Amino acid sequence: MRILVTGGAGFIGSNLGCHLLGDKPHESGLHVESVVTLDKLTYAGHLPALNDVAHDPRHHFIHGDVCDSATVADVLREHRINAVMHLASESHVDRSIENPEDFVMTNYVGTYRLLEAFRCHLVKNGGGDRNLFLHVSTDEVFGTLDPGDPPFDEDSPYAPNSPYSASKAGSDHMARAYHRTYGLPVITTHCSNNYGPWQHSEKLIPHMIRMALCGRPLPVYGDGSQVRDWIHVSDHCRALATVLARGVPGRTYVIGGNCEIRNIDLVRQIVEILNELAPDRVTRPADELIAFVADRPGHDCRYALDPSRITRELGWRAIVDFQAGLRGTVQWYLDHPELL
Repeated sequence: MRILVTGGAGFIGSNLGCHLLGDKPHESGLHVESVVTLDKLTYAGHLPALNDVAHDPRHHFIHGDVCDSATVADVLREHRINAVMHLASESHVDRSIENPEDFVMTNYVGTYRLLEAFRCHLVKNGGGDRNLFLHVSTDEVFGTLDPGDPPFDEDSPYAPNSPYSASKAGSDHMARAYHRTYGLPVITTHCSNNYGPWQHSEKLIPHMIRMALCGRPLPVYGDGSQVRDWIHVSDHCRALATVLARGVPGRTYVIGGNCEIRNIDLVRQIVEILNELAPDRVTRPADELIAFVADRPGHDCRYALDPSRITRELGWRAIVDFQAGLRGTVQWYLDHPELL
């Protein structure tokens, strides 16, 4: 497959590109001929995250915007792309509250222009035996769960509660419409909270690591009782490769780690790990560092996903133990302090 990864210099995208060109994709039956990384290189894009594939002749980096239809069309044609893995997205909820327009443009308009460019590309040029547009979405489009509710699945109704999740929900509907109206081979995935190397420091885990290392208060929204389902980025990448290789166009797959934890408990675990791995840098217990702050508007109470379909139909399941994965992530940031 000749794959275009949009947002490929971001957190998940860079991990995905390195995964696709590593020695693991064959496990899912995926044969990768080339990977083209398209990224606008906003604040969240980081080229060093692609260092592992920078000299691989199968990898090509292009500085560009998914909203630029001409650039996208050129990339699709010149590299004879037959599969798009669309991860380009504005994803930070707080930023979406402050400036929704960026999210509408990138997440909704950008997805539309990419879908249309890929449709025209296939009409004009074809793309091989396995043409596919993999639209990578989020669990946040489903809204919030109460404590006793069953996890979201592929049939859960949409109920977005932030400009970010609303823009992603709109892009999901556009992707579905392109499949139903034009027959474009589209698959949509929804994943829970990712963690791991190269995540931007505005996100919860690296942010808490940075603040703790600086000896500054750890800001926790509300009372910290919000629950999130966590998955290591490597498990997410394996899932996306599996869907690309064996997923059914027109289907949706949710990707979860079966690891629900309250924000406050996660923050305490991070501090405990830091106290163990860097005792000379973090000398205060979590309860002395944590500072509860006013809750975020429209803050969802709980996310959880039921990955039964992808396990049953495609044979994927998360394999990274959360405690080991979190410890490894904390150590990675200790080894890369310039990214905090």
